[in-house]
Amino acid sequence: MTNNHTSTTDKQEADERKSPSAKVIHGSIFKEAVSELSRSSSALFWSGLAAGLSMGFSMISEGLLRANLPDVEWRLLVSNFGYSVGFLIVILGKQQLFTENTLTPILPLLHRRNLKTLWQVLRLWGIVLIANLIGAVIIAFVASESKVFDPHVQKAFEEIAKMAMEPSFEVTLIRGIFAGWLIALIVWLLPYAQTAHIWVIIIITYIIGIGHLSHAIAGSIEVFTLAFMEQTSWWNALTGFTVPSLIGNIIGGVTIVAVLNHAQVKADS
Repeated sequence: MTNNHTSTTDKQEADERKSPSAKVIHGSIFKEAVSELSRSSSALFWSGLAAGLSMGFSMISEGLLRANLPDVEWRLLVSNFGYSVGFLIVILGKQQLFTENTLTPILPLLHRRNLKTLWQVLRLWGIVLIANLIGAVIIAFVASESKVFDPHVQKAFEEIAKMAMEPSFEVTLIRGIFAGWLIALIVWLLPYAQTAHIWVIIIITYIIGIGHLSHAIAGSIEVFTLAFMEQTSWWNALTGFTVPSLIGNIIGGVTIVAVLNHAQVKADS
């Protein structure tokens, strides 16, 4: 009896320690996606607006660190930890961020492949993207035009934004693909990350920040701040950064993560 009980306990412990399969993770994200697609437009909008405002803390935190660190080579390595702050707030707070939603609602569409689900996905994408960008404009205005931040901190915001604007359309788009890929991977990794949620978010978004990869919402806050400072035009901010990074994020999130992970699950079925 003791041996049987021990073996049963050992088996249960082994099962608990066993990593979940791709099919299990896929199923968890699918259930969450169905729930998101059924949310009202007003709920999506307010959650998206909250996310757009919260993402401002990525630029703010990075700018504060940059402004208060000595101008040495390792400053970039430390200041980019601030970039993770906005993502931590948004993801742990369950706010609607467009780049997360390049993956989640696509899974039901890949399963059902009908016009109703396509409309639900486009509705969610449209509302969340608009709400995110409205939040980005508001926080950029406050960061650049108010007296909340000291001049040397606003100077740091300007420097961060100019780095985002430097690459060409093509380079920004490709960097956006990598950023969309990584953000979608966060969604894929979190369901069974258990106590490592925070570290998954920090490590992956830190790589995005330090690699100057293009995130459509976080980066738009930076370039919108530059536009409010009259250091660039709104046309350049939108066409030089927001549009190419948005296209790249969608490609990275949908094609590389959603489609490929869905394909492997279907192949195992």
